Amino acid sequence: MLTAFEKGIAKPPEDLSLPSMGFQNSKTRQEIAEMLRVAWPEGTMYSLSNGNFLALSHEDESPTTHPRSMLVVDDVFCIFIGTLENVCDLRRHYGLSRQATEAMVVVEAYKVLRDRAPYPPDQVIRDLEGKFAFILFDAKGGNLFTARDRDGSVNLQWAIAGDGSLVLSDNPKIITEACGKSCAPFPPGCIFMNGSGLMSFDHPLHKVRAIAREDGDGNISAIVFQVDLLTRLPSIPRTGSAANWADVNFVNEE
Repeated sequence: MLTAFEKGIAKPPEDLSLPSMGFQNSKTRQEIAEMLRVAWPEGTMYSLSNGNFLALSHEDESPTTHPRSMLVVDDVFCIFIGTLENVCDLRRHYGLSRQATEAMVVVEAYKVLRDRAPYPPDQVIRDLEGKFAFILFDAKGGNLFTARDRDGSVNLQWAIAGDGSLVLSDNPKIITEACGKSCAPFPPGCIFMNGSGLMSFDHPLHKVRAIAREDGDGNISAIVFQVDLLTRLPSIPRTGSAANWADVNFVNEE
């Protein structure tokens, strides 16, 4: 799986570029798309406006533990990897059929949040039990919503492309080839939304910070994102039913 969105839609954390200072080996999202067409000839790619895209391949998939699926409903695109242990309860909660997949549950949860939820996304994502990662993009609203389970059971990386685009993938080799050193693991137990940033869904009142790792020569070799449990944020306001879920003011990473 790999997605790329222009920085006008989703501005990636600037900290991701620190390990690549002095290196110019990141591709643009158009170059990444062409690379994927060659690497994943049997894969599925949805090309959106302005060169944004979502792509999925079943190559090297683990169908029993980390199955991959892609769903498109009413211009809402969702790539889901993994499984939800409480999917039956979630189907009942959202009024879905017994055949509804995990991706369908996530799309329905997003629609409820977007249209009428009186609470923020962290509360909904905490209800997802299992091993998962997903990327959801609402083409009509321009909303990007990404999450990874609290144990980090499913691999998910994020990176900055050569044109400043945000790139997300579960394939470390592909994302490194596309973005060089400008990548890092997406932090477990976190969600990222354009316009509101990165936050922990288990600790929503604590900031998620980027921490630089240095090599023996003092150069930044990697970036990791961790929840700072020593810093408490102001209370997150709950939104009314008339408010758009994406307008809630969460903290952005520094």
